[in-house]
Amino acid sequence: MPETGLPLIPISPADGWCDAPEDPAYNRPVRLPYKASAETMWRDDHLYDLVVVLGHNDSPVVAHMGSAVFFHLAREVEGGLGPTEGCVALRLEDMLEVLALAGEQAVMQIEEKP
Repeated sequence: MPETGLPLIPISPADGWCDAPEDPAYNRPVRLPYKASAETMWRDDHLYDLVVVLGHNDSPVVAHMGSAVFFHLAREVEGGLGPTEGCVALRLEDMLEVLALAGEQAVMQIEEKP
């Protein structure tokens, strides 16, 4: 388990995240298999071995405004890190450093590079 002030919840192969905008569980964790479209949290590529839910579109949840926006592990590709689908991703060693500094009141500010 990483050192962090954030609450830690281990995932299991039955964990998913609903990404179906018309479903009542949209942008919420669900148990798999799920009746609507849901992203699998237990991944063979290990990108979600460490995940922080960033709090995008969750208070209140609005259909079609985005779901499953996470801070997670990055995919290493030739020349650097691979893209995400709207998430924030870091190499394991960098993520562990950030998590060690984070507490329950932490806020992530995302800025575009010029």
